[in-house]
Amino acid sequence: MSVSLEIELLRSFAVIAEVRAFSRAASRVDRTQSALSQQMKRLEEIVDQPLFQRTGRGVVLTNPGERLLVHAQRILRLHDEAMADLSGKGLSGTIRFGCPDDYAAVFLPPLLRQFSSQHPHALVEVVCGPTPRLLERLDKRAVDLAMISLPDASAHDDIIRREQLVWIGYPGLDSAHFDPLPLALSDPDTLDHIAACEALQRAGRAYRIAYASSSLSGLTALVRSGQAFAVMTQTAVPADLSVLTADAGLPLLPAVGVTLKFARARPSLLTTAFAEHIRSMLPML
Repeated sequence: MSVSLEIELLRSFAVIAEVRAFSRAASRVDRTQSALSQQMKRLEEIVDQPLFQRTGRGVVLTNPGERLLVHAQRILRLHDEAMADLSGKGLSGTIRFGCPDDYAAVFLPPLLRQFSSQHPHALVEVVCGPTPRLLERLDKRAVDLAMISLPDASAHDDIIRREQLVWIGYPGLDSAHFDPLPLALSDPDTLDHIAACEALQRAGRAYRIAYASSSLSGLTALVRSGQAFAVMTQTAVPADLSVLTADAGLPLLPAVGVTLKFARARPSLLTTAFAEHIRSMLPML
């Protein structure tokens, strides 16, 4: 008897591959963890291959799992395009979306992938920059929608997610050996720059700005060289850099809130749909 790859099994499999944990994936696909495990057991029986290897932090794909993921993503994309086209529910057009670099690196791939599957004829043009520069673009209507950071203590009632700011450095580099502390920070009017300077001033710790730029790649390059320490959201810390804990003798940093801001009082249907998509997915990423 012939067997086939069922769409819902592939969809659950793709989500697990993305978040690397059954518990997080279960909430994304609106199933219990037990039901999700049964789904994956069924999928492994169909392909007659082990797809996951459990680790202390979740699961990773086996080699057959990696190969299946390539096929699954293509199958799901074509399936969703067909359903959107035939149902007439897929939106079309172009939206200009502003996003800070650190959020873009972590959040945008799954956000754009899921939105594209629902609206295959829609295009999202991404502009990256720190929050102050994105607010300037919003004022000029150079972007339609932007993901921005706000002080965590602000009275804004539309915070979608909170992100902790942390100190980062090259592994093994001791911040106590530097006086003054060399910093690689974003533009002077950004929350991470302001938070770092204010925290060090309150702690009475001398510092100097070794590098200030809106380029996240430039900041991380300087940190990787061992020439400076930086501040960024904990979620976005690259795997090859270290988060400095309280043992490093550096002051605690605040959290920031993540929200969305429209350029127009009456945004387009596509812009509104993308904003709602972000609001529903971002807390779970």
